[in-house]
Amino acid sequence: MSTYSAKAADIQKKWLIVDAKGLIVGRLATLVAMRLRGKHKPTYTPHVDDGDNVIVINAAKAVFTGRKLTKKVYHHHTGFIGGIKERTAKSIMEGRFPERIVEKAIERMLPRGPLARRQLANLRVYPGAEHPHEAQQPEAFDIGAMNRKNRSA
Repeated sequence: MSTYSAKAADIQKKWLIVDAKGLIVGRLATLVAMRLRGKHKPTYTPHVDDGDNVIVINAAKAVFTGRKLTKKVYHHHTGFIGGIKERTAKSIMEGRFPERIVEKAIERMLPRGPLARRQLANLRVYPGAEHPHEAQQPEAFDIGAMNRKNRSA
């Protein structure tokens, strides 16, 4: 018996919608990253994009545990000498694009490379409850009901 390897024509992609309101950021990110990669499917093939399309709504209402909101620091470099900048998670959540916290958490749980960039293109994150993907008829994916630790108390 030979090992199964999925072909691009055999892949069935579903659309899932996740409501991030009250969910812990890290636990949300791990489960969404697994869905994007397709590791939840029995037909998972490491070199093929067979994950689902995921829509995350209410990303601005995702929460951190403990004191991560004030202690967690995000760094980026401008490209110039001495150009390292840092912002706390609280300043990003209160800023103009709070959904970037969830986007970055999911992105950093995917492997680096061309395949991961293609899988990340299947992710859509919105800060509010509105999204333009009603035509795809996404199925609800309730992460909070999977484990009591996934939801904030």
